[in-house]
Amino acid sequence: MNLFDASILGVVQGLTEFLPISSSGHLIIAESLMKLPVEDLKGFDIAIHVGTLLAILIYFRKDFLALIKTLWLIVAGKSGETDRKNVDLIMYLVVAMVPAVVVGLLFNDYLDENFRNAKSVAAMLIVVAVYFVIAEYFGGRRNAARAGKPRELGWPQVIMIGLAQAVALIPGVSRSGATISTGLITGLKREEAARFSFLLGAVAIAAASTLSVYKFTKGEFALPDTGILFTGIVSSFVSGYAAIAFLMSFLKKHSLYVFAAYRILLGAVMLFLL
Repeated sequence: MNLFDASILGVVQGLTEFLPISSSGHLIIAESLMKLPVEDLKGFDIAIHVGTLLAILIYFRKDFLALIKTLWLIVAGKSGETDRKNVDLIMYLVVAMVPAVVVGLLFNDYLDENFRNAKSVAAMLIVVAVYFVIAEYFGGRRNAARAGKPRELGWPQVIMIGLAQAVALIPGVSRSGATISTGLITGLKREEAARFSFLLGAVAIAAASTLSVYKFTKGEFALPDTGILFTGIVSSFVSGYAAIAFLMSFLKKHSLYVFAAYRILLGAVMLFLL
């Protein structure tokens, strides 16, 4: 791998981490097309998530600063001065992480061995695209039944979104796509579902990165040279920030159908070529 390869893969990671089209799936596809050893690049793929984590933290800096302030007040014994919505949001994020943590700890190696390949990714691209269509249909019907007043984020939505994030550990599913579409099915507005998805994504990426550091110290995978790693992280940050800004604006007026169509087309082409 050279610096050009690293920059391309970083851009792919940044764009596809937040657009609901699967970052892990597109990285595998890109690495295969570039004739790079997919299995040997697992360390690089994990490392460039740092760039996308920075993109979320900076874009939603006001939200995270408010959550940090709330945590500080709770620790300092001043819970009476906290904003109840921020306290609830912290609890929601923690609980929604549980399914992914459990599945990741128990089945991460199995998922890597059996689903980290182009054929599996192609199939999951299509399957989840169908889920997008179902989510838009039922989400629209629920909002219509509530006279255009969508539900607010609550425990039913949090639990369902948490389960969706666990399923998204399968390459090709898309963490953002699974969580946003599940939010729609439970009655949330697209932008509200996307906001919670991205906040949850920051926690998920941070947790995964911590686990990866532990695995790296155990020698389970290797990292590329510093220059290549830095290039990948910077390019994933820039493209990731742009993707978040685009999607938050796009979902205010548009549905997930365009992403479903893209996933079906890409999956079908991949299956044909394979």
